[in-house]
Amino acid sequence: MIFKNISAILFDLDGTLIDSAPDLGAAADQMRVKRGLASLPYAQYRPMAGAGARGMLGVAFGVAPEHPDFETLREEFFVNYAACMTQRTFAFNGVPEMIDQINARSMVWGVVTNKSQRFTNPLTAAMPLFQSAKTIISGDTTPHAKPHPEPLFEAARRLGLAPAQCLYVGDDERDVVAGLAAGMPTVAATYGYLGEKSDTRAWGAHAEINSPAELLQLIVSA
Repeated sequence: MIFKNISAILFDLDGTLIDSAPDLGAAADQMRVKRGLASLPYAQYRPMAGAGARGMLGVAFGVAPEHPDFETLREEFFVNYAACMTQRTFAFNGVPEMIDQINARSMVWGVVTNKSQRFTNPLTAAMPLFQSAKTIISGDTTPHAKPHPEPLFEAARRLGLAPAQCLYVGDDERDVVAGLAAGMPTVAATYGYLGEKSDTRAWGAHAEINSPAELLQLIVSA
């Protein structure tokens, strides 16, 4: 599919632009080691990185949000993650080049993530990749997080564009659900943290990409 009249590209963060799984996994595994439990292989954490604290604590301790200790464990995880979140996190291969091409086309781009500002702001400030981003919307920027469309509406408002002029790219079904609800064309990034949710075709995105390099091949600039 070819997208026309696109003025801005919005991206999910973790699993779409950056690979933060090593730092997320390390933060959770540190909690296991602290409790005298054996360290788990990184390969067990990586598929669940897209689920954030919920996914990491599920791997590390087998707890779900309904568990009575979940809130306490989550805050400990957040403290650990805040201390290490820029140590092993990097942009996926091809992402810096993709951003350069977006800028060269005089298109604008931004981020819409469910990560809270507590982490989004220092992380994006520490990575040169985000210097040219025109807007960064976190999970707590608005009263709602994805799959609710409000964060995407807020991004469009801040860019001064109609939602239909913005393309949204993400690696999770909730990204596609949010994009569709906002009236944005959507692209599923299949190189991210798919975990067990590998049937991306069932998400209903308008298109899929298997690498960042494929994205701009789908866009005719406005």
